[in-house]
Amino acid sequence: MNTEQARFNMIEQQIRPWDVLDQDVLNLLSIVKRENFVPAAYKTLAFADLEIPLPAGQKMLQPRIEARILQELAVKKHETVLEIGAGSGYMAALLAHRGRHVQTVDIQPELVALARENLSNNGVTNVDVVEGDGARGGSTGAPFDVIVVSGGLPVLPQELLTQLKIGGRLAAFVGVLPVQKAQIVTRVGETEYRIDDIFETYIDPLLNAIEPPHFKF
Repeated sequence: MNTEQARFNMIEQQIRPWDVLDQDVLNLLSIVKRENFVPAAYKTLAFADLEIPLPAGQKMLQPRIEARILQELAVKKHETVLEIGAGSGYMAALLAHRGRHVQTVDIQPELVALARENLSNNGVTNVDVVEGDGARGGSTGAPFDVIVVSGGLPVLPQELLTQLKIGGRLAAFVGVLPVQKAQIVTRVGETEYRIDDIFETYIDPLLNAIEPPHFKF
Protein backbone atom coordinates (compact mmCIF):
# COMPACT_ATOMS: atom_id res chain seq x y z
CA MET A 1 0.00 0.00 0.00
CA ASN A 2 1.21 3.48 -0.87
CA THR A 3 0.53 5.02 2.52
CA GLU A 4 0.75 8.68 1.54
CA GLN A 5 -1.47 8.17 -1.50
CA ALA A 6 -4.01 6.33 0.65
CA ARG A 7 -3.93 9.17 3.19
CA PHE A 8 -4.41 11.74 0.42
CA ASN A 9 -7.34 9.76 -0.97
CA MET A 10 -8.93 9.54 2.50
CA ILE A 11 -8.72 13.30 2.94
CA GLU A 12 -9.88 14.25 -0.55
CA GLN A 13 -12.50 11.54 -1.20
CA GLN A 14 -13.98 10.90 2.27
CA ILE A 15 -13.30 13.83 4.54
CA ARG A 16 -13.38 16.98 2.41
CA PRO A 17 -16.71 15.98 0.75
CA TRP A 18 -18.17 15.69 4.27
CA ASP A 19 -17.89 19.47 4.66
CA VAL A 20 -14.58 19.29 6.51
CA LEU A 21 -12.95 22.34 4.95
CA ASP A 22 -10.87 23.68 7.85
CA GLN A 23 -7.35 23.50 6.45
CA ASP A 24 -5.82 23.16 9.92
CA VAL A 25 -7.90 20.02 10.50
CA LEU A 26 -7.02 18.62 7.08
CA ASN A 27 -3.32 19.31 7.69
CA LEU A 28 -3.51 17.62 11.09
CA LEU A 29 -4.68 14.39 9.46
CA SER A 30 -1.33 14.28 7.67
CA ILE A 31 0.63 15.06 10.84
CA VAL A 32 -0.99 12.51 13.20
CA LYS A 33 -0.41 9.17 11.49
CA ARG A 34 -3.66 7.24 11.73
CA GLU A 35 -1.99 3.99 10.67
CA ASN A 36 0.12 4.11 13.86
CA PHE A 37 -3.02 3.84 15.99
CA VAL A 38 -4.66 0.97 14.08
CA PRO A 39 -4.17 -2.63 15.30
CA ALA A 40 -1.57 -4.45 13.21
CA ALA A 41 -4.15 -6.85 11.73
CA TYR A 42 -6.03 -3.91 10.20
CA LYS A 43 -3.17 -1.70 8.98
CA THR A 44 -4.31 -2.00 5.38
CA LEU A 45 -7.71 -0.58 6.39
CA ALA A 46 -6.30 2.42 8.26
CA PHE A 47 -7.70 4.90 5.72
CA ALA A 48 -10.90 3.07 4.80
CA ASP A 49 -14.34 4.59 5.37
CA LEU A 50 -15.32 2.14 8.11
CA GLU A 51 -15.09 1.46 11.83
CA ILE A 52 -11.97 -0.55 12.63
CA PRO A 53 -12.17 -3.26 15.32
CA LEU A 54 -10.25 -2.70 18.55
CA PRO A 55 -9.65 -4.99 21.54
CA ALA A 56 -12.48 -5.56 24.04
CA GLY A 57 -15.07 -5.45 21.27
CA GLN A 58 -14.66 -1.70 20.65
CA LYS A 59 -14.15 0.19 17.38
CA MET A 60 -12.34 3.20 15.97
CA LEU A 61 -14.70 5.78 14.52
CA GLN A 62 -14.74 6.39 10.78
CA PRO A 63 -12.14 8.97 9.68
CA ARG A 64 -14.75 11.40 8.33
CA ILE A 65 -16.64 11.39 11.64
CA GLU A 66 -13.48 12.04 13.64
CA ALA A 67 -12.51 14.90 11.34
CA ARG A 68 -15.97 16.49 11.32
CA ILE A 69 -16.20 16.44 15.13
CA LEU A 70 -12.72 17.95 15.37
CA GLN A 71 -13.72 20.74 13.00
CA GLU A 72 -17.00 21.51 14.76
CA LEU A 73 -15.36 21.73 18.20
CA ALA A 74 -12.68 24.19 17.03
CA VAL A 75 -10.39 23.38 19.97
CA LYS A 76 -8.01 26.22 20.84
CA LYS A 77 -4.41 26.01 22.07
CA HIS A 78 -5.20 27.12 25.64
CA GLU A 79 -8.11 24.71 26.16
CA THR A 80 -8.36 21.56 28.26
CA VAL A 81 -10.19 18.55 26.87
CA LEU A 82 -11.92 15.50 28.34
CA GLU A 83 -12.50 12.51 26.08
CA ILE A 84 -14.79 9.66 27.11
CA GLY A 85 -13.69 6.46 25.37
CA ALA A 86 -9.95 6.36 24.69
CA GLY A 87 -10.03 3.58 22.12
CA SER A 88 -6.65 3.38 20.41
CA GLY A 89 -5.67 6.91 21.46
CA TYR A 90 -6.03 8.38 17.97
CA MET A 91 -8.75 10.93 18.70
CA ALA A 92 -6.89 11.97 21.85
CA ALA A 93 -3.78 12.55 19.74
CA LEU A 94 -5.72 14.77 17.33
CA LEU A 95 -7.22 16.73 20.22
CA ALA A 96 -3.82 17.03 21.91
CA HIS A 97 -2.32 18.72 18.86
CA ARG A 98 -5.05 21.36 19.00
CA GLY A 99 -5.49 21.87 22.75
CA ARG A 100 -3.33 22.37 25.84
CA HIS A 101 -4.07 19.12 27.66
CA VAL A 102 -6.30 16.08 27.15
CA GLN A 103 -7.61 13.61 29.70
CA THR A 104 -8.99 10.51 28.00
CA VAL A 105 -10.95 7.98 30.06
CA ASP A 106 -11.72 4.35 29.25
CA ILE A 107 -13.43 1.63 31.25
CA GLN A 108 -11.46 -1.17 29.54
CA PRO A 109 -7.96 -1.78 30.98
CA GLU A 110 -6.85 -3.28 27.66
CA LEU A 111 -7.71 -0.07 25.82
CA VAL A 112 -6.12 2.11 28.51
CA ALA A 113 -2.87 0.22 27.96
CA LEU A 114 -3.20 0.39 24.16
CA ALA A 115 -3.89 4.12 24.12
CA ARG A 116 -0.98 4.85 26.47
CA GLU A 117 1.39 2.81 24.31
CA ASN A 118 0.26 4.39 21.04
CA LEU A 119 0.42 7.94 22.40
CA SER A 120 3.87 7.35 23.86
CA ASN A 121 5.16 5.76 20.66
CA ASN A 122 3.96 8.78 18.68
CA GLY A 123 5.49 11.38 20.99
CA VAL A 124 2.21 12.76 22.35
CA THR A 125 3.03 14.01 25.85
CA ASN A 126 0.05 16.21 26.80
CA VAL A 127 -2.49 13.39 27.24
CA ASP A 128 -3.34 11.51 30.44
CA VAL A 129 -5.01 8.13 29.87
CA VAL A 130 -7.17 7.22 32.85
CA GLU A 131 -9.03 4.01 33.65
CA GLY A 132 -12.58 4.81 34.72
CA ASP A 133 -16.26 4.93 33.86
CA GLY A 134 -16.74 8.24 32.08
CA ALA A 135 -20.13 7.41 30.55
CA ARG A 136 -21.88 8.75 33.63
CA GLY A 137 -19.57 11.66 34.30
CA GLY A 138 -16.87 9.95 36.34
CA SER A 139 -13.69 11.96 35.78
CA THR A 140 -11.38 14.38 37.57
CA GLY A 141 -10.14 17.81 36.61
CA ALA A 142 -13.47 19.47 35.75
CA PRO A 143 -14.47 21.92 34.50
CA PHE A 144 -13.23 21.40 30.93
CA ASP A 145 -13.31 23.65 27.88
CA VAL A 146 -14.17 20.73 25.60
CA ILE A 147 -15.66 17.27 26.15
CA VAL A 148 -15.68 14.61 23.43
CA VAL A 149 -17.75 11.46 23.86
CA SER A 150 -16.21 8.90 21.49
CA GLY A 151 -19.13 6.48 21.75
CA GLY A 152 -22.91 6.51 21.66
CA LEU A 153 -25.12 7.82 24.45
CA PRO A 154 -28.82 6.87 24.51
CA VAL A 155 -29.34 10.02 26.60
CA LEU A 156 -26.95 12.81 27.53
CA PRO A 157 -26.21 12.73 31.29
CA GLN A 158 -26.48 15.99 33.20
CA GLU A 159 -23.30 14.93 35.02
CA LEU A 160 -21.34 15.43 31.80
CA LEU A 161 -22.88 18.80 31.02
CA THR A 162 -21.98 20.17 34.43
CA GLN A 163 -18.31 19.41 33.74
CA LEU A 164 -18.24 22.05 30.99
CA LYS A 165 -17.01 25.57 31.57
CA ILE A 166 -19.32 28.35 30.46
CA GLY A 167 -18.50 28.76 26.78
CA GLY A 168 -17.34 25.15 26.63
CA ARG A 169 -18.44 22.66 23.97
CA LEU A 170 -19.38 19.00 24.18
CA ALA A 171 -19.56 16.58 21.23
CA ALA A 172 -21.67 13.45 21.59
CA PHE A 173 -23.63 10.91 19.55
CA VAL A 174 -27.03 10.95 21.23
CA GLY A 175 -30.04 8.70 20.74
CA VAL A 176 -31.05 5.13 20.00
CA LEU A 177 -31.93 3.33 16.79
CA PRO A 178 -33.31 4.35 14.37
CA VAL A 179 -32.30 7.98 15.05
CA GLN A 180 -29.03 9.03 16.62
CA LYS A 181 -27.59 12.50 16.14
CA ALA A 182 -24.11 13.92 16.41
CA GLN A 183 -24.58 17.00 18.56
CA ILE A 184 -22.46 19.92 19.67
CA VAL A 185 -23.68 21.23 23.03
CA THR A 186 -22.44 24.66 24.10
CA ARG A 187 -22.78 25.83 27.69
CA VAL A 188 -23.98 29.41 27.41
CA GLY A 189 -24.78 30.05 31.11
CA GLU A 190 -24.92 28.46 34.54
CA THR A 191 -28.01 26.43 33.61
CA GLU A 192 -28.36 27.14 29.89
CA TYR A 193 -27.11 25.03 26.97
CA ARG A 194 -27.41 25.36 23.20
CA ILE A 195 -27.69 22.14 21.18
CA ASP A 196 -26.74 22.00 17.50
CA ASP A 197 -27.50 18.84 15.51
CA ILE A 198 -24.61 18.23 13.08
CA PHE A 199 -25.47 14.98 11.29
CA GLU A 200 -27.26 11.67 11.79
CA THR A 201 -25.32 8.46 12.34
CA TYR A 202 -25.20 5.44 14.62
CA ILE A 203 -22.34 4.74 17.03
CA ASP A 204 -22.47 1.81 19.46
CA PRO A 205 -23.26 2.98 23.01
CA LEU A 206 -20.59 3.29 25.66
CA LEU A 207 -20.51 0.60 28.33
CA ASN A 208 -22.67 1.62 31.29
CA ALA A 209 -24.29 4.47 29.36
CA ILE A 210 -27.54 5.67 30.92
CA GLU A 211 -30.59 4.22 29.18
CA PRO A 212 -33.69 6.31 28.42
CA PRO A 213 -36.68 5.67 30.71
CA HIS A 214 -39.03 2.90 29.61
CA PHE A 215 -42.67 3.77 30.00
CA LYS A 216 -45.13 1.22 31.32
CA PHE A 217 -48.79 1.32 30.39
